[in-house]
Amino acid sequence: MTTKTKAKANARRTLALDILNHGALALVALLFLFPFFWMVSNAVRSNAEVLAIPVRILPAVFEWDNFAKAWTTLPFGRFFLNSVIISVSVTVITVLVSCLSGYAFARLKFPGRDKLLMAYLATLMVPGIMLIIPLFLIVNKLGMINTFQGVILPVAFGTFGSFLLRQFFLSIPLELEEAARIDGASRLRILISIIIPLSMPAIGLLSLFTFIAQWNNFLWPLIVMTGADNATLPVGLTLFQTQQTTAWNYIMAGATLSMIPGVILAVVLQKLIYNSISLNAGMGGR
Repeated sequence: MTTKTKAKANARRTLALDILNHGALALVALLFLFPFFWMVSNAVRSNAEVLAIPVRILPAVFEWDNFAKAWTTLPFGRFFLNSVIISVSVTVITVLVSCLSGYAFARLKFPGRDKLLMAYLATLMVPGIMLIIPLFLIVNKLGMINTFQGVILPVAFGTFGSFLLRQFFLSIPLELEEAARIDGASRLRILISIIIPLSMPAIGLLSLFTFIAQWNNFLWPLIVMTGADNATLPVGLTLFQTQQTTAWNYIMAGATLSMIPGVILAVVLQKLIYNSISLNAGMGGR
């Protein structure tokens, strides 16, 4: 077999493997995307057809006005605004606190730092459901029931963000900070001007995780908030379920609309994370 023939055979094998790999990836992607397709499919059909047997993959009649009806049947705009206020506030506070605490644990040297970090991380071992009753009693004692503060503050100070940013801060070369200290920069100035710009991939990831987690949070807003005017989107969607019937098509339409902000944020932060990684490529850390 000549060299040219071997090259052609290798090229064919490579092409076959690429086709097989891409086909497998496409199949996995379809499996993951099918629930979203099914949600949208049920959102544009009548409620009777949602419950009909046999099940139809596509609706017999596309009822696109279900989105408008879901928005107007209940104060959906208010649900949307409440979720935006809570999710954005929790995200901003979490990122701010995580940057400060993560930098302190990564760079500052003070007595008991490592033991304090271990105690801090130990809180990750406590299941969140066990904190519901103590947090509710505290919020009730402070008079923050049925307020945005009562929903935002108890969940805005998490351990995960501090640990994530601490680990990323440790990868940034220490020489950059030493040069800034020689130029007279304070610790806060170093954090704002050097550490945070170089840590945008981790900050973007933390922002995305925090926003989506709070956007989809159901239990805590349900416990703290009362009344339809104060409900968030996950809680508001349950109001389509009554003692007489459940408007599954409106629930699916509302769920589809509620996904839009998260998808937009994921796309925007994905570009930010990738661009930051490309700008920081080649930088060593310790």
